[in-house]
Amino acid sequence: MATSPPPWRKAPPRTRAKVILTEAQKEEARERAEANGRRYPNLIDNMYVTRKAKADGTARVAGQQRSDEP
Repeated sequence: MATSPPPWRKAPPRTRAKVILTEAQKEEARERAEANGRRYPNLIDNMYVTRKAKADGTARVAGQQRSDEP
């Protein structure tokens, strides 16, 4: 059974929607990094928070207006 390469070795997708993390999500990534002994969040911490936001439906995609904006 072949395993997929780690995220940092994969080529980026040709098109994708960029997700903008809120301050709360950035803080969650920072806390996760600190809990794992790192000073700053890395790709995996950011991916975890982004995936969680997409599952919750709270992810903001770049270029889209927020529901509270006119």
